[in-house]
Amino acid sequence: EVQLVEAGGGLVQAGGSLRLSCEASGFTFGDYAIGWFRQAPGKEREAVACHRRDGGAPYIADSLKGRFTTSSDIAKSTVYLEMNNLKPEDTAVYYCAVDALWCSLVMDYWGKGTLVTVSS
Repeated sequence: EVQLVEAGGGLVQAGGSLRLSCEASGFTFGDYAIGWFRQAPGKEREAVACHRRDGGAPYIADSLKGRFTTSSDIAKSTVYLEMNNLKPEDTAVYYCAVDALWCSLVMDYWGKGTLVTVSS
């Protein structure tokens, strides 16, 4: 059974930083694309970052480059999302998801999400 457990969310002031983690289990880590997504209140879910199956350079949404980075620890089957210089508009539930092919808004498995709240 595929399981994805996000952690690291919380309340932070604007300009602060958070590091989210997503621990994965139930599948071979390199066999799936692993992505970070977020959904703000009243808005549609959007892609934040993606680790491709081929292990190439991870994707970061253009609007977040320079503030967000993503990394993975294969030994721990964990991916991370480092978020710096956070803004109130970054407030959202952040989800980790995996797919057997590639990252998109339709992924095979989703975690339950972790809430990030950025105060002004």
